[in-house]
Amino acid sequence: MSHTPQSPSSASPPESSAPTGTTSTRPTLPTHSRTAKDVLAELAAMRSRDARWHDGRTFSLVYHDTDEHLQLLRDAYTMFLAENALNPMAFPSLRRMETDVVSMCAGILGGDDEVVGSMTSGGTESLFLAMKTYRDQARKERPHITAPEVVLPTTAHPALIKSAHYLGVKVVLVPPGPDFRADVAAMERAITPQTLFLVGSAPAYPHGVVDRITELSDLALSRSLPLHVDACVGGFLLPFVRKLGFPVPPFDFAVPGVTSMSADLHKYGFAAKGASTVMYRTAALRRHQFYVYSGWPGGLFGSATVLGTRPGGAIAAAWASLTALGHEGYLRIAGIIMKTTRAFIDGITAIPDLYVLGQPDCGVFAYASRELDLMAIADQMEERGWHIDRQQLPTAIHLTITPTHAAIVERYLGDLRDSVAYVAEHPELSSQGAAAMYGMLMHIPDPSMVDEFILSNFDSLYRP
Repeated sequence: MSHTPQSPSSASPPESSAPTGTTSTRPTLPTHSRTAKDVLAELAAMRSRDARWHDGRTFSLVYHDTDEHLQLLRDAYTMFLAENALNPMAFPSLRRMETDVVSMCAGILGGDDEVVGSMTSGGTESLFLAMKTYRDQARKERPHITAPEVVLPTTAHPALIKSAHYLGVKVVLVPPGPDFRADVAAMERAITPQTLFLVGSAPAYPHGVVDRITELSDLALSRSLPLHVDACVGGFLLPFVRKLGFPVPPFDFAVPGVTSMSADLHKYGFAAKGASTVMYRTAALRRHQFYVYSGWPGGLFGSATVLGTRPGGAIAAAWASLTALGHEGYLRIAGIIMKTTRAFIDGITAIPDLYVLGQPDCGVFAYASRELDLMAIADQMEERGWHIDRQQLPTAIHLTITPTHAAIVERYLGDLRDSVAYVAEHPELSSQGAAAMYGMLMHIPDPSMVDEFILSNFDSLYRP
């Protein structure tokens, strides 16, 4: 019989810092030290209840190539576990690795020797820094902008909206065209004298389609506006998909109006979390990203990114991933992903009532239902052990394909066929489970009520 170690809060006798006479279920710091074996066993027990990404049961959050590559990331990360990229002079190895990574990224994304950038903790920080850079550039070079705005498609990542909220920038959202790509004419109409910059995605996460970057570039140049391309998802996949001969719309620094890009290393770069890049066409533009302060008694202060302390392990693992895989490795991965994506799309569209949204450009896509309750189908898939990513506007199920999924295509499609058939036979499932909750939320006319629901849910999730 296996034994699951008790948590500190449930150990007997209880040792708690709670006041005498009170009862608390809140976890507290153990009074006594515990052995490494005991601690690791408890971590393993907690992990056993997590989503089964290694079995291909998830379609987001984890990007996995091979176990050998994963071990390389572990080894590289732990080699620099204690190092801190806060001070680039103290650890020149991290400074070199970061500049190498940015240079390699720029090279595969059409950049010349003038392109510069920084590593960040993830796509959210990369997008935040781009927003901050254009806001601060306007403060110095475009003083007529007193109420800054950014124009972006509704399919752009919410991290941009979050960043604008933090930085006091108004977001002007423009619905995409019927093919889910950015509506360039509508974005042009949304431009005002207060517009800081424009945004396109490569691809937009919800539907896996690349926005019309060439047309957005022409628009940006005609209005003397910067253009940021969010390639956080596709930056390390699209260039190699193109090399394999698949049609990929122009999207990178080879397009003249693109002034900055973001690309995540911990997605299709297959690096360890958290690692992303933000890149600029010129060093003069990147200067607006930096923060310096010379009045602190603790010394002269300068910070390249949002974070102060930056884990050296994430930088080392990113360098290791790019160096180990190289062009050959990324081409191999892109080939597997595109073959697997085709198998998924063919299998899904062969199921009556299901169809894929738009024309995806890489291994990211979503599918919908013509008649059946797709959220009920999602519930049935979760009953069969799959972690499902649900979408809205329109209702869809989202898939992000990695090499791990090559082995489970038929298993997924078989369960999907069974789920569709079961929901068709049991229409009452629409009023049960998560399907009922999503159905209710999608029909609430007041967005603030949905926001309040999300806030309350987050509050409950993060309570002890």
